[in-house]
Amino acid sequence: MRPDTPAETVDHTAEAARLERTAGLYPEDSEALLLRAAAHLELAGDRPTATALYDRLLSSTDGLENPHLVRALKASNLWEYGHEAEARAIIEGVRVASPRDPAPWVIVAEALESHDELEAAHDTFTEAVRLLLTDVPQPLQPTHPLLFGRHRVRRMLGKSHDEWDALADTVHSLPITLDELHDPKRVWSLGSENPAELEAEITRLRAELGAYREALSRPFPVAILHWPETELSELLEAYPTLASEYPSHETHLATIESALRELSSSGTPNLGIVTGTVPSYEAFAASELSSPGDATLLPQYATTLAARGRAVAWPPQQGAACWCGSGQTYGECHGGTV
Repeated sequence: MRPDTPAETVDHTAEAARLERTAGLYPEDSEALLLRAAAHLELAGDRPTATALYDRLLSSTDGLENPHLVRALKASNLWEYGHEAEARAIIEGVRVASPRDPAPWVIVAEALESHDELEAAHDTFTEAVRLLLTDVPQPLQPTHPLLFGRHRVRRMLGKSHDEWDALADTVHSLPITLDELHDPKRVWSLGSENPAELEAEITRLRAELGAYREALSRPFPVAILHWPETELSELLEAYPTLASEYPSHETHLATIESALRELSSSGTPNLGIVTGTVPSYEAFAASELSSPGDATLLPQYATTLAARGRAVAWPPQQGAACWCGSGQTYGECHGGTV
Protein backbone atom coordinates (compact mmCIF):
# COMPACT_ATOMS: atom_id res chain seq x y z
CA MET A 1 0.00 0.00 0.00
CA ARG A 2 1.04 3.57 -0.52
CA PRO A 3 2.72 5.48 2.28
CA ASP A 4 0.75 8.52 3.43
CA THR A 5 3.36 10.39 5.48
CA PRO A 6 3.51 14.08 4.53
CA ALA A 7 6.50 15.18 2.48
CA GLU A 8 7.51 17.74 5.07
CA THR A 9 8.33 15.00 7.60
CA VAL A 10 9.94 12.44 5.28
CA ASP A 11 12.55 12.72 2.55
CA HIS A 12 10.57 10.68 0.05
CA THR A 13 13.24 10.89 -2.64
CA ALA A 14 15.86 9.48 -0.30
CA GLU A 15 13.48 6.76 0.88
CA ALA A 16 12.74 5.79 -2.73
CA ALA A 17 16.47 5.51 -3.44
CA ARG A 18 16.94 3.34 -0.34
CA LEU A 19 14.14 1.02 -1.42
CA GLU A 20 15.62 0.71 -4.92
CA ARG A 21 18.97 -0.28 -3.41
CA THR A 22 17.23 -2.84 -1.19
CA ALA A 23 15.43 -4.25 -4.25
CA GLY A 24 18.83 -4.82 -5.84
CA LEU A 25 19.92 -6.84 -2.80
CA TYR A 26 16.71 -8.88 -2.62
CA PRO A 27 15.48 -9.47 -6.20
CA GLU A 28 12.80 -11.89 -5.00
CA ASP A 29 11.16 -8.94 -3.21
CA SER A 30 11.82 -6.34 -5.90
CA GLU A 31 8.18 -6.01 -6.95
CA ALA A 32 6.95 -4.97 -3.51
CA LEU A 33 10.00 -2.81 -2.81
CA LEU A 34 9.87 -0.96 -6.14
CA LEU A 35 6.15 -0.31 -5.76
CA ARG A 36 6.86 1.33 -2.41
CA ALA A 37 9.69 3.30 -4.00
CA ALA A 38 7.34 4.52 -6.73
CA ALA A 39 4.81 5.60 -4.10
CA HIS A 40 7.47 7.68 -2.36
CA LEU A 41 8.40 9.27 -5.69
CA GLU A 42 4.76 10.19 -6.26
CA LEU A 43 4.63 11.80 -2.82
CA ALA A 44 7.82 13.68 -3.65
CA GLY A 45 6.13 15.03 -6.79
CA ASP A 46 8.45 13.16 -9.14
CA ARG A 47 5.71 11.40 -11.05
CA PRO A 48 7.68 10.79 -14.29
CA THR A 49 10.33 8.85 -12.36
CA ALA A 50 7.58 6.89 -10.61
CA THR A 51 6.17 5.98 -14.02
CA ALA A 52 9.63 4.82 -15.06
CA LEU A 53 9.67 2.45 -12.08
CA TYR A 54 6.26 1.06 -13.03
CA ASP A 55 7.50 0.56 -16.60
CA ARG A 56 10.62 -1.14 -15.28
CA LEU A 57 8.47 -3.63 -13.40
CA LEU A 58 6.13 -4.24 -16.32
CA SER A 59 9.03 -4.85 -18.71
CA SER A 60 10.76 -7.27 -16.34
CA THR A 61 11.45 -10.72 -17.74
CA ASP A 62 10.59 -12.20 -14.35
CA GLY A 63 6.88 -12.75 -13.84
CA LEU A 64 5.12 -10.25 -11.62
CA GLU A 65 2.96 -11.40 -8.71
CA ASN A 66 0.35 -8.76 -9.49
CA PRO A 67 0.81 -7.09 -12.89
CA HIS A 68 -2.72 -5.66 -12.75
CA LEU A 69 -1.83 -3.76 -9.57
CA VAL A 70 1.25 -2.27 -11.23
CA ARG A 71 -0.78 -1.19 -14.25
CA ALA A 72 -3.47 0.34 -12.04
CA LEU A 73 -0.91 2.32 -10.07
CA LYS A 74 0.74 3.47 -13.28
CA ALA A 75 -2.60 4.65 -14.67
CA SER A 76 -3.46 6.56 -11.52
CA ASN A 77 -0.06 8.23 -11.52
CA LEU A 78 -0.16 9.11 -15.24
CA TRP A 79 -3.51 10.84 -14.92
CA GLU A 80 -2.15 13.05 -12.13
CA TYR A 81 0.37 14.71 -14.43
CA GLY A 82 -1.56 15.13 -17.61
CA HIS A 83 -1.51 11.77 -19.39
CA GLU A 84 -5.27 11.24 -19.26
CA ALA A 85 -5.69 9.33 -22.51
CA GLU A 86 -3.03 6.77 -21.65
CA ALA A 87 -4.40 6.43 -18.13
CA ARG A 88 -7.91 5.77 -19.43
CA ALA A 89 -6.62 3.11 -21.82
CA ILE A 90 -4.79 1.31 -19.01
CA ILE A 91 -7.82 1.53 -16.72
CA GLU A 92 -10.00 -0.02 -19.40
CA GLY A 93 -7.41 -2.78 -19.82
CA VAL A 94 -7.50 -3.54 -16.10
CA ARG A 95 -11.30 -3.72 -16.16
CA VAL A 96 -11.31 -6.06 -19.16
CA ALA A 97 -8.74 -8.31 -17.44
CA SER A 98 -11.13 -8.72 -14.43
CA PRO A 99 -8.43 -9.36 -11.81
CA ARG A 100 -9.42 -11.40 -8.77
CA ASP A 101 -7.41 -9.14 -6.48
CA PRO A 102 -9.48 -6.19 -5.17
CA ALA A 103 -6.55 -3.74 -5.00
CA PRO A 104 -6.32 -2.91 -8.75
CA TRP A 105 -10.09 -2.36 -8.86
CA VAL A 106 -9.94 0.05 -5.92
CA ILE A 107 -7.10 2.05 -7.47
CA VAL A 108 -8.65 2.48 -10.92
CA ALA A 109 -12.11 3.25 -9.51
CA GLU A 110 -10.69 5.86 -7.13
CA ALA A 111 -8.68 7.37 -9.98
CA LEU A 112 -11.90 7.84 -11.91
CA GLU A 113 -13.64 9.20 -8.83
CA SER A 114 -10.89 11.71 -8.05
CA HIS A 115 -11.26 13.13 -11.58
CA ASP A 116 -15.05 13.50 -11.21
CA GLU A 117 -15.82 10.53 -13.44
CA LEU A 118 -18.45 9.42 -10.93
CA GLU A 119 -20.59 7.24 -13.22
CA ALA A 120 -17.50 5.42 -14.50
CA ALA A 121 -16.21 5.03 -10.95
CA HIS A 122 -19.58 3.64 -9.84
CA ASP A 123 -19.64 1.16 -12.72
CA THR A 124 -16.09 0.05 -11.91
CA PHE A 125 -16.79 -0.43 -8.20
CA THR A 126 -20.00 -2.30 -9.03
CA GLU A 127 -18.29 -4.56 -11.57
CA ALA A 128 -15.63 -5.46 -9.00
CA VAL A 129 -18.13 -6.09 -6.21
CA ARG A 130 -20.21 -8.40 -8.39
CA LEU A 131 -17.12 -10.27 -9.55
CA LEU A 132 -15.49 -10.72 -6.16
CA LEU A 133 -18.38 -10.80 -3.68
CA THR A 134 -21.27 -12.60 -5.37
CA ASP A 135 -22.18 -15.69 -3.30
CA VAL A 136 -19.42 -14.90 -0.77
CA PRO A 137 -20.75 -15.56 2.76
CA GLN A 138 -18.48 -13.03 4.48
CA PRO A 139 -16.45 -10.37 2.64
CA LEU A 140 -12.76 -10.50 3.52
CA GLN A 141 -11.11 -7.27 4.68
CA PRO A 142 -9.26 -6.51 1.39
CA THR A 143 -12.63 -6.27 -0.37
CA HIS A 144 -14.11 -3.77 2.13
CA PRO A 145 -12.72 -0.70 0.28
CA LEU A 146 -14.72 -1.81 -2.79
CA LEU A 147 -17.95 -1.74 -0.79
CA PHE A 148 -17.06 1.54 0.92
CA GLY A 149 -15.97 3.22 -2.31
CA ARG A 150 -19.11 2.13 -4.11
CA HIS A 151 -21.24 3.41 -1.23
CA ARG A 152 -19.41 6.76 -1.27
CA VAL A 153 -19.86 7.26 -5.01
CA ARG A 154 -23.52 6.26 -4.89
CA ARG A 155 -24.15 8.87 -2.20
CA MET A 156 -22.54 11.52 -4.39
CA LEU A 157 -24.70 10.41 -7.32
CA GLY A 158 -27.84 10.51 -5.19
CA LYS A 159 -28.64 6.82 -5.68
CA SER A 160 -30.78 4.94 -3.18
CA HIS A 161 -29.38 2.13 -1.05
CA ASP A 162 -29.23 -1.37 -2.51
CA GLU A 163 -28.15 -4.76 -1.19
CA TRP A 164 -24.44 -4.01 -1.65
CA ASP A 165 -24.80 -0.78 0.34
CA ALA A 166 -26.47 -2.78 3.10
CA LEU A 167 -23.52 -5.17 3.07
CA ALA A 168 -21.12 -2.20 3.30
CA ASP A 169 -23.01 -1.07 6.40
CA THR A 170 -22.58 -4.47 8.03
CA VAL A 171 -18.77 -4.55 7.59
CA HIS A 172 -18.33 -0.88 8.61
CA SER A 173 -17.04 -0.71 12.20
CA LEU A 174 -16.59 3.00 12.99
CA PRO A 175 -18.98 4.79 15.37
CA ILE A 176 -20.03 7.18 12.58
CA THR A 177 -22.23 5.54 9.96
CA LEU A 178 -21.25 5.32 6.31
CA ASP A 179 -24.19 7.52 5.40
CA GLU A 180 -22.77 10.27 7.61
CA LEU A 181 -19.23 9.83 6.36
CA HIS A 182 -20.31 9.88 2.74
CA ASP A 183 -22.95 12.59 3.00
CA PRO A 184 -22.39 15.01 0.05
CA LYS A 185 -23.76 17.85 2.18
CA ARG A 186 -20.80 17.57 4.55
CA VAL A 187 -18.82 19.92 2.37
CA TRP A 188 -21.27 22.71 3.24
CA SER A 189 -20.59 22.15 6.95
CA LEU A 190 -17.00 23.24 6.45
CA GLY A 191 -18.22 26.72 5.55
CA SER A 192 -20.61 26.97 8.46
CA GLU A 193 -20.21 29.57 11.22
CA ASN A 194 -22.06 27.34 13.67
CA PRO A 195 -19.49 25.91 16.18
CA ALA A 196 -21.62 22.81 16.78
CA GLU A 197 -21.75 21.98 13.06
CA LEU A 198 -18.01 22.50 12.69
CA GLU A 199 -17.25 20.32 15.72
CA ALA A 200 -19.47 17.55 14.37
CA GLU A 201 -17.72 17.71 11.01
CA ILE A 202 -14.28 17.59 12.65
CA THR A 203 -15.36 14.44 14.51
CA ARG A 204 -16.48 12.84 11.24
CA LEU A 205 -13.25 13.77 9.49
CA ARG A 206 -11.17 12.32 12.31
CA ALA A 207 -13.07 9.06 12.09
CA GLU A 208 -12.64 8.94 8.31
CA LEU A 209 -8.93 9.72 8.57
CA GLY A 210 -8.53 7.01 11.19
CA ALA A 211 -10.13 4.45 8.88
CA TYR A 212 -7.93 5.62 5.99
CA ARG A 213 -4.74 5.34 7.99
CA GLU A 214 -5.77 1.95 9.34
CA ALA A 215 -6.27 0.70 5.80
CA LEU A 216 -2.90 2.05 4.68
CA SER A 217 -0.87 0.96 7.67
CA ARG A 218 0.92 -2.32 7.82
CA PRO A 219 2.39 -2.43 11.33
CA PHE A 220 5.66 -4.26 11.73
CA PRO A 221 4.52 -7.70 12.93
CA VAL A 222 5.94 -10.12 15.46
CA ALA A 223 6.72 -12.77 12.87
CA ILE A 224 7.13 -16.53 13.28
CA LEU A 225 9.20 -18.43 10.72
CA HIS A 226 7.39 -21.12 8.72
CA TRP A 227 9.12 -23.73 6.54
CA PRO A 228 7.06 -25.63 3.92
CA GLU A 229 7.65 -29.37 4.12
CA THR A 230 9.95 -29.63 1.08
CA GLU A 231 11.99 -26.62 2.22
CA LEU A 232 12.34 -28.01 5.73
CA SER A 233 13.53 -31.38 4.40
CA GLU A 234 16.13 -29.63 2.23
CA LEU A 235 17.19 -27.43 5.16
CA LEU A 236 17.71 -30.34 7.55
CA GLU A 237 19.51 -32.41 4.93
CA ALA A 238 21.97 -29.59 4.34
CA TYR A 239 22.25 -28.45 7.98
CA PRO A 240 21.48 -31.39 10.32
CA THR A 241 22.46 -29.32 13.36
CA LEU A 242 19.05 -27.63 13.03
CA ALA A 243 17.20 -30.91 13.64
CA SER A 244 16.87 -30.01 17.32
CA GLU A 245 14.86 -26.95 16.29
CA TYR A 246 12.62 -28.95 13.94
CA PRO A 247 11.98 -32.55 15.12
CA SER A 248 9.35 -33.00 12.39
CA HIS A 249 7.33 -30.88 10.00
CA GLU A 250 4.09 -31.67 11.83
CA THR A 251 5.64 -30.57 15.12
CA HIS A 252 6.98 -27.43 13.43
CA LEU A 253 3.49 -26.43 12.26
CA ALA A 254 1.93 -27.16 15.64
CA THR A 255 4.63 -25.11 17.37
CA ILE A 256 3.94 -22.12 15.14
CA GLU A 257 0.23 -22.16 15.88
CA SER A 258 0.68 -22.64 19.63
CA ALA A 259 3.33 -19.89 19.82
CA LEU A 260 1.08 -17.42 17.99
CA ARG A 261 -1.90 -18.28 20.17
CA GLU A 262 0.19 -17.79 23.29
CA LEU A 263 1.44 -14.41 22.04
CA SER A 264 -2.11 -13.40 21.17
CA SER A 265 -3.49 -14.38 24.57
CA SER A 266 -0.76 -12.32 26.23
CA GLY A 267 -1.94 -9.24 24.32
CA THR A 268 0.83 -9.05 21.70
CA PRO A 269 -0.56 -7.25 18.62
CA ASN A 270 0.33 -7.44 14.91
CA LEU A 271 1.24 -11.11 14.70
CA GLY A 272 2.40 -12.60 11.43
CA ILE A 273 3.99 -15.56 9.67
CA VAL A 274 6.89 -15.44 7.23
CA THR A 275 7.72 -18.35 4.94
CA GLY A 276 11.36 -19.26 4.48
CA THR A 277 13.24 -20.84 1.60
CA VAL A 278 16.65 -22.47 1.77
CA PRO A 279 18.33 -20.25 -0.89
CA SER A 280 16.99 -17.13 0.78
CA TYR A 281 18.14 -18.32 4.20
CA GLU A 282 21.60 -19.21 2.90
CA ALA A 283 21.91 -15.77 1.30
CA PHE A 284 20.91 -14.18 4.60
CA ALA A 285 23.47 -16.23 6.52
CA ALA A 286 26.17 -15.21 4.04
CA SER A 287 25.23 -11.55 4.50
CA GLU A 288 25.64 -12.04 8.26
CA LEU A 289 29.01 -13.78 7.76
CA SER A 290 27.64 -16.79 9.59
CA SER A 291 26.81 -20.44 8.97
CA PRO A 292 23.23 -21.41 8.06
CA GLY A 293 23.58 -24.16 10.65
CA ASP A 294 23.61 -21.56 13.43
CA ALA A 295 20.15 -21.72 15.01
CA THR A 296 20.47 -18.21 16.45
CA LEU A 297 20.14 -16.88 12.89
CA LEU A 298 16.58 -18.20 12.52
CA PRO A 299 14.75 -15.44 14.44
CA GLN A 300 16.93 -12.81 12.78
CA TYR A 301 16.01 -14.26 9.38
CA ALA A 302 12.32 -14.12 10.30
CA THR A 303 12.64 -10.48 11.36
CA THR A 304 14.42 -9.61 8.12
CA LEU A 305 11.70 -11.25 6.01
CA ALA A 306 9.06 -9.31 7.94
CA ALA A 307 10.94 -6.05 7.41
CA ARG A 308 10.90 -6.76 3.67
CA GLY A 309 7.12 -7.03 3.70
CA ARG A 310 6.95 -10.81 3.51
CA ALA A 311 4.79 -11.34 6.62
CA VAL A 312 1.21 -12.59 6.32
CA ALA A 313 -1.11 -11.53 9.13
CA TRP A 314 -2.18 -14.14 11.69
CA PRO A 315 -4.83 -15.35 12.27
CA PRO A 316 -6.20 -15.56 8.73
CA GLN A 317 -9.62 -14.02 8.25
CA GLN A 318 -12.75 -16.12 8.39
CA GLY A 319 -12.97 -18.36 5.35
CA ALA A 320 -9.37 -17.68 4.27
CA ALA A 321 -6.88 -20.43 3.48
CA CYS A 322 -4.74 -21.76 6.31
CA TRP A 323 -1.26 -20.29 6.60
CA CYS A 324 0.35 -23.75 6.44
CA GLY A 325 -0.46 -24.23 2.74
CA SER A 326 -2.68 -27.29 3.18
CA GLY A 327 -5.34 -25.86 0.87
CA GLN A 328 -8.00 -26.05 3.59
CA THR A 329 -9.53 -23.03 5.26
CA TYR A 330 -7.92 -21.93 8.50
CA GLY A 331 -11.00 -23.02 10.48
CA GLU A 332 -10.83 -26.51 8.97
CA CYS A 333 -7.09 -26.78 9.56
CA HIS A 334 -4.95 -25.21 12.29
CA GLY A 335 -7.68 -22.78 13.31
CA GLY A 336 -9.82 -25.70 14.40
CA THR A 337 -7.27 -27.20 16.78
CA VAL A 338 -7.31 -26.56 20.49
